[in-house]
Amino acid sequence: MTSNSEEVGPGLAHGAREFAGTMFTAFYGEFTPHPWRAPDTDRDAYLLFYERSVAMRWLRDDGPAGLWGMNDAGQEHPLADASLAAWFQVEAESVPGDRPLPVQPFLSCAGDAVARIGSLALDVVQVLLPVQCLDTASRPETLRSPSLLTAAWFDDSDPALRTPVRVTLDGGQSPAVLSIADRLAALNQVVFACESHTADQAGIQPPFDDSFWNGPSQHAVTFHGTLAEWSLDAVGWLAGLLADLSARHDVATPLLFTASRV
Repeated sequence: MTSNSEEVGPGLAHGAREFAGTMFTAFYGEFTPHPWRAPDTDRDAYLLFYERSVAMRWLRDDGPAGLWGMNDAGQEHPLADASLAAWFQVEAESVPGDRPLPVQPFLSCAGDAVARIGSLALDVVQVLLPVQCLDTASRPETLRSPSLLTAAWFDDSDPALRTPVRVTLDGGQSPAVLSIADRLAALNQVVFACESHTADQAGIQPPFDDSFWNGPSQHAVTFHGTLAEWSLDAVGWLAGLLADLSARHDVATPLLFTASRV
C-alpha cells in the first residue's frame, strides 16, 4: 500500500472502481519529521491516511456512508515543487444534493496523517475539486450552497487568528470559472472576506500533468482577502463553497484550488 517509489504518482490506480471524480490535495511548507519515527517504517502517508479514513468511517468500503475510495498518497513526487510535504488522492462518488464536496473531512484526514509523520508549518494547500460530482439541479433553492449552512461554525474563532490569504481558482481550459468572483462577493458570509480579485494563474504547478484534469491552465481567478483562521478546516470550507458556486454556474469540470498564507 505504500506509494513512495518514483513509479507511483497521482493518477487512477490500476483496477480501481469507477467513481464520479478524483479529489486530490497537496500540502506545502517546512516539514520536520518526528525524531522518534523509524526511518525504515512502513507506516507511510498512504497507510496512515487509510487507517484514519477507516476510523472516521469516511472510506467508501466501510458502507454507503463513506465519502471516498482510497487511491494513493505520498510525500515526494518528481513533478512537485520542492516545498511539497505530502499529497493525498481519493476517488469521490456523486454528492447528495444537500451536501457540499467533502473537502473539509478530506483535508482533516490528510492533516491527521501528516501530523503522525512530523510537524508541518503549512504555507500552501492545493486541492483538485471534482465539481462534476455535484448535482445542483436536485437542490432546493435554500440549499443551493450547502456550505453556507455551516459558516457560523467559524463565528467563534479568535479574531486574532484572521489571516491574509491568496486563493486561486483555476478552471484550466474552461472560462466559466471567471464568473465566480462576483458570485462570491455577493454572499452573506464572513469566513472569507474578499478584498479584491484578479484574473491570473496559480503560482504553484500541481504534481500531475494536464490530462489529469482540465488543463492546461488558461482561465483562473485569484482572490485576495482574509480567512477566519489559517486552518485546514477553514480552507476546506472555502474550497467547498467555491465548488458549490462553480457547479451552480455551469462549471462541470475539475477545478484547481490553491490557498496560500501571505
